[in-house]
Amino acid sequence: MRAVIVEEPGGPERLAIGDVPAPEAGPGEVVVQVAAAGVNRADLLQRQGHYPPPPGTTDVIGLECSGVVAEVGEGVTGVSVGDEVCALLSGGGYAERVVVPAGQVVPVPAGIDLIAAGAVPETYATVWSNVFMLAGLQPGETLLVHGGASGIGTTAIQLAKAFGATVITTVGSAEKAEVVRELGADVVVNYREDDFVQACEQAGGADVVLDIIGGRYLAQNVASLARGGRIVVIGMQGGLKGELNLGALLGKQGTISATSLRFRPPEEKAEIMARLVEHVWPLIEAGTVGPIVHRTVPFEQVADAHRVLEESSHVGKVVLEMGA
Repeated sequence: MRAVIVEEPGGPERLAIGDVPAPEAGPGEVVVQVAAAGVNRADLLQRQGHYPPPPGTTDVIGLECSGVVAEVGEGVTGVSVGDEVCALLSGGGYAERVVVPAGQVVPVPAGIDLIAAGAVPETYATVWSNVFMLAGLQPGETLLVHGGASGIGTTAIQLAKAFGATVITTVGSAEKAEVVRELGADVVVNYREDDFVQACEQAGGADVVLDIIGGRYLAQNVASLARGGRIVVIGMQGGLKGELNLGALLGKQGTISATSLRFRPPEEKAEIMARLVEHVWPLIEAGTVGPIVHRTVPFEQVADAHRVLEESSHVGKVVLEMGA
C-alpha cells in the first residue's frame, strides 16, 4: 500500500510516497481504509528525528485519521466493516490503511463530513483529557490557552466556552485575534505586543493553563495562576527547560502536570475516546463546537502540509486527503 515515508530525518523535502506492507487486524484491532489524516506538530518532530514512535508502532507518521472500516479482528464488537469512523493513533495515519486498537475507533459525529473528521481525534482527545479529565476545568473558571489559533487552541476555546468557562488566549497577529474572538475567546492577548500575565491578573487569575510552549513560559504561567490553579504542559515549542520559583508556586497553591497522549496505553486512550463520544460528540452534532480546517492538502503534497504548519500561518487544522 502507499504511505508517506521519511527517507532520512530533515525538512519537508524528506517526505516521500512509498510502498509499505498493508496492515492486518489482530485480535481486538480494526483496519481503517484512510480517507483523511490530520497533520499535527508532533508529525513535524517525528519527521525531524526528534519524536520516535512508541516501541512496536509503525514508523509511518500520523496520529489521527478518518475513513471506512475495512477489517475487524477477533473479539471486536460495536464496529463493522463499512462503518465511517475516526481514530486516535500512535502512528500510521499517513497511509492508505492503518491498524488501530478497537477502543480508539469511534463513529464520525453526525454533521461533519468524513474529511473534516480526520481533524478531530488528536486535538479533541488532547484537550478533553488534559483540560477536563486531568485539570478538571469547571463552569465559571478561567482557562488560559496558549496558541489560540492552533488546532489545539481552537478546540480548547470552543470546548471551554461550551462548558461555561471564561477563556483567555494568546495569538501572534491581529488576524488570528479576530478569529479566536469569533470562536468565543473572552480575552485575546497578542503575545508580540502585550503581557498575558497582566491580562490574567486583571481577570483574577487562570484556574487552568493549557501550555504548548513549555520552558520559556514556565515562570509566566505560574504568575498567571489563580489560587489553586493547574498548569498542564503538553508541548515544548518554547524549549525544554525553564526556571521554576517554587515559592511562587507554593504561594498560588498551584500544580504543574506534563502529559503525552501518544504514549498512553490503549486502555487509557479508549477511555478518553469513550468520554468524547459521550460528552463532546453531541456538541459537534448540534453545531456548538467543531473542527476548524484551515486547508485540505492532497496526500501526494504532504510536504506542503508540513510547510504550512512550520510557517504558523494557519488557523485550526491542516488535513491530508487520501483521494482515490
